[in-house]
Amino acid sequence: MKTRDKIIHASLELFNEHGERAITTNHIAAHLGISPGNLYYHFRNKQDIIQSIFSLYEGHLHEHFQPPQEGNISPERLVNYFDAMFYGLWQFRFFYANLSDILQKDDSLKQRYHAIQVKVMQASQGIIRQLVNSGILEIPDSDLDRFADTLKMIAASWISYRLAQSSNSNIQKFELYDGISRVIMLTKNYASASAKPAFEQLEQRYIELSQSHK
Repeated sequence: MKTRDKIIHASLELFNEHGERAITTNHIAAHLGISPGNLYYHFRNKQDIIQSIFSLYEGHLHEHFQPPQEGNISPERLVNYFDAMFYGLWQFRFFYANLSDILQKDDSLKQRYHAIQVKVMQASQGIIRQLVNSGILEIPDSDLDRFADTLKMIAASWISYRLAQSSNSNIQKFELYDGISRVIMLTKNYASASAKPAFEQLEQRYIELSQSHK
């Protein structure tokens, strides 16, 4: 792995473990056993590193949150979306834990975040619309956009909510699995009679994952 990539992945690890505010470029360099000068050869400052981490985040969302180009979505296929949702929350948890502060410090990053969130919202609406057209969900067209935004809001704010409710400084995997089960629980209420058992199985899957990671 190239030094630049090592810096990105080490920074992500340290940010997730200790929080972005607690980690400096000197911490990152020491963790990797390189000089600060070597780090600054690749990145101007910590914000530059965060921008590169955000590129990984963008790539994950672009790859995993797209409606299928052809055919319908089965309830079983939804596990791929929910697993991708979990991965994104866990892999970039430092970002969700301190989202407002991170964005306020970097206007360029804030613009990138807003741009990718528009694309995620459009993709979410497309996925839900396909589920409605397939007879899997029963949501009035007038409520579809607000429903998609509500699910996105719950997922994006879950980590900061859980941290505020806990004495722990770090989010745990079982809490994220619990959060995914809540998103499925809400979605299940709009499932058609024939699709509801599949959503119940999905919900139970993430409840069991939450319990097994405590």
